[in-house]
Amino acid sequence: MQGDQTSHNSIRFVLDGAVHEASNVEPTTTLLEYLREDLRRTGTKEGCAEGDCGACTVVVGELEPNANKVSLFTANACLQCLPTLDGKQLFTVESLGEYPDSLHPVQQSMVDKHASQCGFCTPGFVMSLFWLYKSQTRTNYNELLRVLSGNICRCTGYRPILDAGLAMHAYESEREDWLNVPGNDTPQDQHTLQLLSSLDTGTSLALRKSPTDGINYLAPVDLSELAGQYQKHPDATLLAGGTDIGIWITKTFRKFPMLIHTGRVAVLKQISITSKSIEIGSAVTLTQLIPTLLQEFPELDDFLNRFASLPIRNLATLGGNICNASPIGDSMPVLLSLGTELKLRKGNTTRTMALNEFYLDYQKTALQSGEFLESISIPRRAKGSKLGSYKISKRFDQDISAVCASFYLQNHDTGERKIRIAYGGVAAIPKRAYATEEFINRNPINPLNIAKALEILATEFTPLSDMRASAGYRSQVSENLLSRFLQRIWQGETDTRLISVRDYQHGT
Repeated sequence: MQGDQTSHNSIRFVLDGAVHEASNVEPTTTLLEYLREDLRRTGTKEGCAEGDCGACTVVVGELEPNANKVSLFTANACLQCLPTLDGKQLFTVESLGEYPDSLHPVQQSMVDKHASQCGFCTPGFVMSLFWLYKSQTRTNYNELLRVLSGNICRCTGYRPILDAGLAMHAYESEREDWLNVPGNDTPQDQHTLQLLSSLDTGTSLALRKSPTDGINYLAPVDLSELAGQYQKHPDATLLAGGTDIGIWITKTFRKFPMLIHTGRVAVLKQISITSKSIEIGSAVTLTQLIPTLLQEFPELDDFLNRFASLPIRNLATLGGNICNASPIGDSMPVLLSLGTELKLRKGNTTRTMALNEFYLDYQKTALQSGEFLESISIPRRAKGSKLGSYKISKRFDQDISAVCASFYLQNHDTGERKIRIAYGGVAAIPKRAYATEEFINRNPINPLNIAKALEILATEFTPLSDMRASAGYRSQVSENLLSRFLQRIWQGETDTRLISVRDYQHGT
């Protein structure tokens, strides 16, 4: 792409009311590394460097397509590759320090409620609360639990932090526009919108380590360009949200000769609903997707609330979760149970494949060289169907599953029963229990047949023992979850969930 007039070659983003430009930066430089080492913004801390502790939390603003509006979201700076910030707005804890004459209301509330001790985690909590402060005019305890699910504190025991979150909206904020957060039609708002609009040129981003090096980072803006570049460079690594690649960078120091970012291709970030299916672009983030899924499948509320933390969901994409092919990825059992299909693309050629045919072996998929996932198709809900999806892990928030299970039952009352049973964490790949499905489809659901189904299920998987759970525990839990779901169907119960977030109250 050397000499290509449709691309630019420096990373540009808005920081504290001005456009900041970074050139000749290694594409695998994380935002956290750049903030601390290059900009000397050391308020953003490095704790775990894998998106668990939240000490590096920042707030990112993105200009919404065809709208005079900026959407804000929290992100883990330790996982975000710096080039993915191109064209966006960034707030760090130092940005709040620009608040004139006094602390920002979030900071003042943290002080007044004694919500900081050693202070290491405090900037991350402040930024998470700052996002919530800007997003809502009031909050409640359960909302705070959701927003702070990605922040860990080892000192305060969380109660004073939660108290600060509950109190922060009571503080005055007449000078909030100083932070250049669009929303009140002030001169500062218009200035920020103008800056972001100036960066939204519709051109691809192409980066080099130096003027004499070849391109090692591409961020195409349309689907055909992405397909062509990936076909031309099939050994390149596709970068979506970066929540896995970020860990490969910080923990295994993996080198990437070329990264191709999918997040600037508009069509890959779209969701459309037809009479038959929900069509999801592969670069749609989990945060974008969840409201659509809950509208169709409200039983997923508890499950999706435990799908990583909010900052992770803000970056992570459904396509990335599918293609990374981890046997403990939480999306796959649900998608397998719902009969999901994938649209794969190589150059100008596409093909459709059922998700249950996509996984070949441990972290090995059916993708060919130069082929990528374009979109995901989930069938619309069948009338009268029942769905149960469960995540079993050591912690309630922000933890990897020991067992993940999803069961989808159709036509139970018509005599043409069809059930899909899918698990993660019990085999080398996310997998359906086909023999158990066949038995349940052919026989009435009653206590005797439930017991026989569990005997069959015990023969379908050979789980491993590891630090999260033993093989025996995984086998027993897998059987118990299916038994619970089928028992509720037999008893005519309508609620298939294990725990309701609405009942998860303070002190219970």
